[in-house]
Amino acid sequence: MTKTITIDSPDGGSFSAYCAEPEGEPSAAIVVIQEIFGVNAGIRRKCDKLAEAGYLALAPDLFWRLEPGIELDPDVEPEFQKALDLMGKFNQDAGVRDIEETIKRARAMTNGGKVGAVGYCLGGRLAFMTATRTDADAVVGYYGVGIDNLLGEMNAIGKPVMLHIPQEDHFVDKEAQAKMHEGLDDHPKVTLYDYPGEDHGFATEVGKRRSEESADLADKRTSEFFAEHLRG
Repeated sequence: MTKTITIDSPDGGSFSAYCAEPEGEPSAAIVVIQEIFGVNAGIRRKCDKLAEAGYLALAPDLFWRLEPGIELDPDVEPEFQKALDLMGKFNQDAGVRDIEETIKRARAMTNGGKVGAVGYCLGGRLAFMTATRTDADAVVGYYGVGIDNLLGEMNAIGKPVMLHIPQEDHFVDKEAQAKMHEGLDDHPKVTLYDYPGEDHGFATEVGKRRSEESADLADKRTSEFFAEHLRG
């Protein structure tokens, strides 16, 4: 079952979150962190698939301060450009506080159960920040942008983290990827996976960016990771 819920922001005001619930009692919860395109059809599908796997899934509308309810298509150039504009205006620190509030709501909805987070693109970066700044039980980031500039926070990671890195990501160059490996390969809580030949957005649910084989592999790794750390 799916619905929209409202969550109070710690900064004042409130935001909506797409909520997908499993058939029975959820085994745990996962917060799905949007790309720069809002809580669009692809992000909602990520939530639906998690619910099919037995999780409660919540996707907060992180752009609510800029344009509540925005949904954009990355394959439509004017919408892609609007997404980049929104990203430039977005307050990431406030976004992480909203994610933290969503984690709290997810815990309440699962009677104090474990809560993970998974993010894509901008959400991949925010996932890393979620791992360093919240009590999420397990975090996965897909093609996070600018994580090499957040490595000063890595000592705050206390729960398991997995990062998926496409090696031909035109938003994350080889130097940035090398810094991520240099900083995180020896971290006891962090696992990095590289995807040769893949570009940014390869694991999207819909659209031209999807690369089926690598998306399936990354999603299998993510599924096993959450099963171990949220259900174990």
